Amino acid sequence: MSGNDQQPTSITYAGAGVDVEAGDRAVELMKGAIKATHTSGVVGGVGGFAGLFDVSFLTGYKKPYLATSTDGVGTKVAIAQKLDIHDTIGHDLVGMVVDDIVVVGAKPLFMTDYIATGKVVPERIADIVRGIAEGCKLAGTALVGGETAEHPGLLAEDEYDVAGAATGVIEADQLLGPERVQAGDVVIGMASSGIHSNGYSLVRRVIAHAKWELDREVAEFGRTLGEELLVPTRIYTTACLDLVGALNDGENFGVHGFSHVTGGGLAANLARVLPRGLMARVDRSTWALPAVFSTIAQLGNVPQPDLERTLNLGVGMVAVVDPAVADRAVELLNAAGMGAWVMGGVENIDPSAADAGLDFVQGAKGVDGGAVLLTGNYAK
Repeated sequence: MSGNDQQPTSITYAGAGVDVEAGDRAVELMKGAIKATHTSGVVGGVGGFAGLFDVSFLTGYKKPYLATSTDGVGTKVAIAQKLDIHDTIGHDLVGMVVDDIVVVGAKPLFMTDYIATGKVVPERIADIVRGIAEGCKLAGTALVGGETAEHPGLLAEDEYDVAGAATGVIEADQLLGPERVQAGDVVIGMASSGIHSNGYSLVRRVIAHAKWELDREVAEFGRTLGEELLVPTRIYTTACLDLVGALNDGENFGVHGFSHVTGGGLAANLARVLPRGLMARVDRSTWALPAVFSTIAQLGNVPQPDLERTLNLGVGMVAVVDPAVADRAVELLNAAGMGAWVMGGVENIDPSAADAGLDFVQGAKGVDGGAVLLTGNYAK
């Protein structure tokens, strides 16, 4: 090689935009929060290739079923990124995952997470995982592992997305669901903490149309728009499991099922836990729309059917219970801070109910189940 020849350019992983050392620093920052979620079943520490969980206790089960769920947070992360607040998104992720598991009566045992980002900023990643760990503690679920992936060129440096998966267990003969629901059962609503983690594409479109900034003070909220939109998803797992423990004794079932109100809204999700031939009649006048929902409706002139198919409208979880225990169930849920009330009941399907049009939902989300009829107007 002559003295005038240039040295060939060296291309490194760091030069391509991936900072391995930043990822290592993020792990160090989050270790303490992760360890705080570890129950006696967790085997090993943080940083292994796989999370390990001791399930030898399952030998005490007659026929254990494992329950699993996976989900993300959706476009709510865009609000967190714009505000540069990242320690609440983890609560949303945990709620979306573990509360799908508790619907069948299963206890979530452990969870893993996945974060993809354009650039690993250790403090930001640690904030996200800290929120996940805090949510796991609320749910009594161990955070046993996760992955952070840097995707330069695919995501902008300040962009990220999160996902998670959890596994739970239940004795087969204690499974809750449509098979236990009967005519005469009572439908109990549990208040949401806000929008939770569904419908943010609609919400973001509305606030952009209204030209509202996230730092706008909104009197009806008692805080800024951004603070309201980032309120974490309420986690219902512990309250629901405690309710089952108090009202189901292994042979007698006071609690017949739950419905987690996520994408699709109240009617579509409640229909999923009802058997064919039965209908839940839900009275809207039993609760008032929280301010955030009425504000979104007014700002975007959003039709009520669209609101009801997209947002939880103040109801985050529903319990379907035997009428003999309905009052006690409401009492227990309220003592647990769930803001519960009787919102309706289960009955045989009235063929004429379908004439209510969009107020009548049957076989929602491809589930060959029951139906839901929404009646009345929301309380003022």
